[in-house]
Amino acid sequence: MEKSSPSVPSSNTPRILAISIIFLLLLFSGTFFPSVPLGIRTPGSVDASLLQRCRSLNTPAGPPADFHKRTQSDRFSPGTKPIIIKNAKIWTGEDNGKHVMQGDILLDKGMIMEVGGIPEHNCKDITVLDAQGGWVTPGIVDLHSHLGVYSAPSLEGANDGNSLKGTIGAWMRAIDGLNTHDDSYNTSIAGGVTTSLILPGSANAIGGQAYPIKLRRTHERSPSSMLLEPPYQINSSLPSDSSHIPWRHMKHACGENPSRVYSDTRMDTIWAFRDAYNKANQLKKKQDEFCAKLETGQVIDDFPDDLQWESLVDVLRGRVKVNVHCYETVDLDALVRISNEFKFPVAAFHHASETYLVPDVLKRAYGHPPAIALFATNARYKREAYRSSEFAPKILAENGLTVVMKSDHSVLNSRFLLYEAQQAHYYGLPDNLALAAVTSSAAETMGLAHRIGYVKKGWDADLVIWDSHPLALGSTPKQVFIDGIPQLETPHTLNKPAAFQHVPKVPNFDKEAQDAVTYDGLPPLIPASTTSDTVVFTNVKSIYSRSGDVVKTTFNTQDSATYGTVVVRNGRLVCSGVESTCATSSVLGDPEVSYVDLEGGSLSPSLLTFGSPLGLSNIDQEDSTNDGVVFDPLTQSIPKILGHSTLIRAVDGLEFQTRDALLAYRSGVTSAVTAPSHYNFYGGLATSFSTGSVHKLAPGAVIQEVTGVHMSVRHFGSPSVSTQIATLRRLLLETQEGTTGKWFTEILEGRVPLVVEAHSADIIATLILLKKEVERSTGKNVRLTVTGASEAHLLAKELSESGTGVILNPVHSFPFAWEDRRILPGPPLTEHSPVSKLISHNVTVGIGVQEIWDARNLRFDIAWASLEAGGKISKEEAIAIGSVNLEKLLGLDVQAEETDMVATRGGDLLELSAKVAAVVSPRRGMVDLF
Repeated sequence: MEKSSPSVPSSNTPRILAISIIFLLLLFSGTFFPSVPLGIRTPGSVDASLLQRCRSLNTPAGPPADFHKRTQSDRFSPGTKPIIIKNAKIWTGEDNGKHVMQGDILLDKGMIMEVGGIPEHNCKDITVLDAQGGWVTPGIVDLHSHLGVYSAPSLEGANDGNSLKGTIGAWMRAIDGLNTHDDSYNTSIAGGVTTSLILPGSANAIGGQAYPIKLRRTHERSPSSMLLEPPYQINSSLPSDSSHIPWRHMKHACGENPSRVYSDTRMDTIWAFRDAYNKANQLKKKQDEFCAKLETGQVIDDFPDDLQWESLVDVLRGRVKVNVHCYETVDLDALVRISNEFKFPVAAFHHASETYLVPDVLKRAYGHPPAIALFATNARYKREAYRSSEFAPKILAENGLTVVMKSDHSVLNSRFLLYEAQQAHYYGLPDNLALAAVTSSAAETMGLAHRIGYVKKGWDADLVIWDSHPLALGSTPKQVFIDGIPQLETPHTLNKPAAFQHVPKVPNFDKEAQDAVTYDGLPPLIPASTTSDTVVFTNVKSIYSRSGDVVKTTFNTQDSATYGTVVVRNGRLVCSGVESTCATSSVLGDPEVSYVDLEGGSLSPSLLTFGSPLGLSNIDQEDSTNDGVVFDPLTQSIPKILGHSTLIRAVDGLEFQTRDALLAYRSGVTSAVTAPSHYNFYGGLATSFSTGSVHKLAPGAVIQEVTGVHMSVRHFGSPSVSTQIATLRRLLLETQEGTTGKWFTEILEGRVPLVVEAHSADIIATLILLKKEVERSTGKNVRLTVTGASEAHLLAKELSESGTGVILNPVHSFPFAWEDRRILPGPPLTEHSPVSKLISHNVTVGIGVQEIWDARNLRFDIAWASLEAGGKISKEEAIAIGSVNLEKLLGLDVQAEETDMVATRGGDLLELSAKVAAVVSPRRGMVDLF
């Protein structure tokens, strides 16, 4: 037998071995048989990571149960010194905002460590601040802000509020557009704002995810470092704590805004909501089914997920605070139905103009009634807002609904968010709820009341020390703390009268609030004129009267026993003084006399409003309700029939009895100067009219047909500023034809003023030089008034020397545009406000408004200007700023004895305690009673 040879591998053996190794690797890697841990998924075996993910779906939103056991804030900045605030009157936010205590507050590690009586602290490196009995509150919380996404100054590259890629954008995130260089952070902090919810805009039905931020500058300087309790989803991780997750926030919008952007009807928008939530609901069901199978160890596919819809799935899981921009009942009702159809709660309806008319609709929302986030008086700018009411906060609170006041920054400058609460209180919202509306109620609605919105041990060290009661008009921070860090380096503080340390007394508006509901949001506003020829005002505490072009006090007493009497006959004052002088002989022979008790009130010159298209506009965003915009020869072709030499007259387009004019009248603003509405350089001839008149042909309705020539010189982009100045120079120095020639001759003769809107100090300086050039060339004195004037304070001396007057509009400076950026913010950031700075240089100053709804608030604006000046502007001067100064600057030729007077009940025109009771009009020979 032949002996066998030694074994030799065949040529296929290496290939077989390689295949075997690969198969084993794939087998154990789970590629062929995916499972855990050996790659074989069989009934009863579960992927641990998937199981963790499934269980995280049911993790509730909110703080962990042991949150207040923390010893240091997650936002603590190392190196921050502990601080004791002593001798404070503390509004804690507890007991529905009614709890106030006297005591001390210890801040350390970014938290409030103690509240009450605090013994001497052992720490040597501690700062002690004496509040001297002043008010301390939680930091102001803004539930609706676009700070950082609509930046100031507004520049094309820094506005990221909306995506325009579609009606639904639930996957968009406001944090991705948050500009850390917005000039508003510091100014808002100067108003006491410490936390803001940054929302996407309202162009989309679902605009995306919102984020609460602290406003202070961080060492990292990034948007992420400003976030307050960021949701885990921003970095695609699972929650680190299985017991809870932070709240997420979402912006929805309905009605006109998404409709206008995407040419949708309301039906389209609501369908978009339903379709989006249906997709999210289907995904949620798939996830729940997947997780149910996973728990039983069944063979299953990959976890069902979709990055676009995960945020809406979280809404359905009750882990997102949904904030809805929604005005009218039709939209409110639709969103309530959507919330019930898909079973998710609404955190708040914002703007919400008609909510006070339909509280029962709100109470039907899924889960719980939403909070209502409101403006105080900003209204009627579009159809949806036409039925807005200043009494809405009061009415909603009386119906058991949570009221929040918000800024919609920069629609309103959030620096003055507290002013919204002050106005809400003035119109009837109880003081405890008014202050809660910008602190604890806002924090509760945001889901962050476990750390902000209250002054309590264990809460974030976000506090404000105020110079007066927070609801007192003009209340200003002495210091603001965010995470225990003082935010005002060298605050300029004001000494307020002792009375300002108490809750302000406000009028009773019960009847007006009832009428707002009875008349479905449109109560009658036309005043009732007296049928009596003689009206006697009793219990008069003070009288302010015009003397030439100044306002003087002609009667004043602090003793109720010596209150005075004023007798008016046919709209004219015939006697004023003590009762024994006026209440007898002055009324003899009159068969019928009307008596009006002013209860310690006052008479003063009425106010004049300027700067808005009042009388030319009913609803700003509804063209069919407005006069329209004039042609501008610098930017467009002028119809031949009109001619290039025509100046448009505002008097020709006047509309009377607009709601905003009547509201202004009922607030003591009895006359207005209105210029033709224009977008660019070319304006026209302004007019003056009575805000309370019935129609143009009524006696005294048109006070002066033409008051002055109005133009604007601004950075429009096209034409250039230099082109605008060149045009103005030619109009002034070269003979013109037609009405343009006539009225520019009037300017050169000094009979009417040239009123130019300009904001930049550089443009204002050029206008001063142009004024001098024209005066040298013609030998005539040109009456120049600059309006807007954001940077006028930089030229206070030069304005005074040139005899140029200024109308500040708005009175509270804000860097809206590049040409507004060098503002003078006023206390606590600067010693002077723009008003006090200009007046200190003897510049004639007036105050204007930009929008028609704001005309009614002029009395509060001039009061604030007086308070902000720290006693350097008297009440008489303040009233002049809103009356005789404006007449002088705008070209009104009015005799003092022909001007209206306002009677207020319960205080004078500048006090929150006062309510306008009557207008005395010698021009119209009548007295209107309210």
